[in-house]
Amino acid sequence: MLWILNCGRPKLPAFFGTVTGGNTISELLINERIREPEVRVIGEDGAQLGIMSSREALKIAEEHELDLILIAPTAKPPVCRIMDYGRYRYEQVKKERDAKKKQKIVEVKEIRLSPNIDTNDLNTKSNNARKFLDKGNRVKVTLRFRGREMAHVNATKGVLDEFAGTLADISNVDKPAKMEGRSMSIVLAPKPGK
Repeated sequence: MLWILNCGRPKLPAFFGTVTGGNTISELLINERIREPEVRVIGEDGAQLGIMSSREALKIAEEHELDLILIAPTAKPPVCRIMDYGRYRYEQVKKERDAKKKQKIVEVKEIRLSPNIDTNDLNTKSNNARKFLDKGNRVKVTLRFRGREMAHVNATKGVLDEFAGTLADISNVDKPAKMEGRSMSIVLAPKPGK
């Protein structure tokens, strides 16, 4: 293990300072780490205690057996709050977890077609796309061209339009047909409220 010595005291490397959620401990200055001469202090109940030296604010926090946390370092003067640091970190992690639970992840499913696809195969592919759209996912429909099929790109664009037309009742065209190398693709998104 690598230890960095600083004035005779062992100090952990920077990567040991990470806390859950990607924030580092050094981002939030607490207690003696606050080096500002004057700070605006907010009490544990949210009341303004006024502008005072950081030493006075630290004494008040220690009297209440709480921590002094620098919450707005860029303000003039910087803003500190008196609260329990462990509880504050716990609430921050809990908020991040709740935000992750509430966010909806939309996947993009891809369906590949060829220019000379038969109608039954097209119906099968459109039924699969319908299932994806019902689940709330977006669908990218790709029409691949091989060899001499590149000469008939404009004539086969109708395959994508026909495919989008079969799903028009439950989807909207999010991105119109566009050439990407040797393939043409279209993106369909579920209609709002479906």
